[in-house]
Amino acid sequence: MKLYAAAALLFLSHVAESFVPPSTAVSVVSTLSSTVEPLAETKTDIDEQKKQKRQQLKEALLGRIGSPSSNKFVSDPLLVDPMTKEPLGISVKGPILGSTNAGVRLTLKSASDSERVFEGRSDAYINLLEPISDYAEEKTSVANSPILSSLLTLTPPPVRSLLANVSSNSDLEYIPMRDLFTSPSVSYAYERGWRQGFAAAGFPGADEEFDMAREYFAPVIDKKRRSGEENVVVDMSCATGLFTRRFTKSGEYGRVIACDYSDSMLTEARRRIRVDSDIALSNTKLDLVRCDVAKIPFKSDSIDAFHAGAAMHCWPEIEESLKEIYRVLAPGGRYFASTFLGTYFQNVANLEKSSNGGNDVEQSMQAFQYFPTVDGLRDLLLDAGFDGDKVDIEVIGAACVIIRCEK
Repeated sequence: MKLYAAAALLFLSHVAESFVPPSTAVSVVSTLSSTVEPLAETKTDIDEQKKQKRQQLKEALLGRIGSPSSNKFVSDPLLVDPMTKEPLGISVKGPILGSTNAGVRLTLKSASDSERVFEGRSDAYINLLEPISDYAEEKTSVANSPILSSLLTLTPPPVRSLLANVSSNSDLEYIPMRDLFTSPSVSYAYERGWRQGFAAAGFPGADEEFDMAREYFAPVIDKKRRSGEENVVVDMSCATGLFTRRFTKSGEYGRVIACDYSDSMLTEARRRIRVDSDIALSNTKLDLVRCDVAKIPFKSDSIDAFHAGAAMHCWPEIEESLKEIYRVLAPGGRYFASTFLGTYFQNVANLEKSSNGGNDVEQSMQAFQYFPTVDGLRDLLLDAGFDGDKVDIEVIGAACVIIRCEK
């Protein structure tokens, strides 16, 4: 069984079920009528059983989240350092007790640079956005300040952009299209009306959009299944896990990796995953990873299916992000995405420009990416590496864009 770094609680529970728990109840009851000496022996036996079970669970966890081929350097088959693209060695921090109600801490270390260390938890997410050594940066990101992020969420888009321009020379980093979604208030609202509002642009709804993605991915997934190989789908900018949960519960994918830049989105996604009983019954391996789409922490040519629902208009480094998606897709791998045409945000763009003295706002400081035309989107995909005859762009309704690409 291959090793997967972000082993979720449901996987741990599956592992735990494969071991026969020690019959502690019988042992304890039997000692009540015995002398102190047998009680001491029984306690020793129980302690030894617990110790063995903890070790078994740790070994089983490592066996599920990576390749056990090397005792010295256990690495995930997909995850890499987002900057160097070097493999990441994984270690599990305990304790793993008999119960699987609590997650375990994971440490991931670069194969070539021992100072590039990342952390995560099996019951939360793995943080591959930045190594531990970079946490104390001189410049503070709004993404790391939930209160400030929430306050800026209430600010009109043009004002947010102006604040971002002002802050570029300060100790505060704020990129509107990215940091808007780091707000806990947005994470809370996302599936409570926010996402449903996309219907005005022509978005078909989560169920139908999921069916469209699944249908497009099917040939690739079926081919991997027939060959006996495990297939992998990535849900980039997963937000609260709206599509992540659907991919996982479908039972069609061997491993689902849900990624987002936002801590609050991933926290809400994990909360929703935890209370979904259907996911608890799924055999699909599910990982949550915090990362930047412009620096995807996956090996090249490794991903079979890559999904990004209503996301591309929120990527500040759109060119680099699309190049990264092309890089990590396996040959024949497929990319399915939905986003907005820029016409949907025309009023916002006009307000930004007028609020900036009639001058265009720098792209990274805009409220969103404004994709003016289908041809412009196609050019971005071609520049990323996709062949023109393998790119299909469809417009639904007023401004919903559906993108299908094959590597």
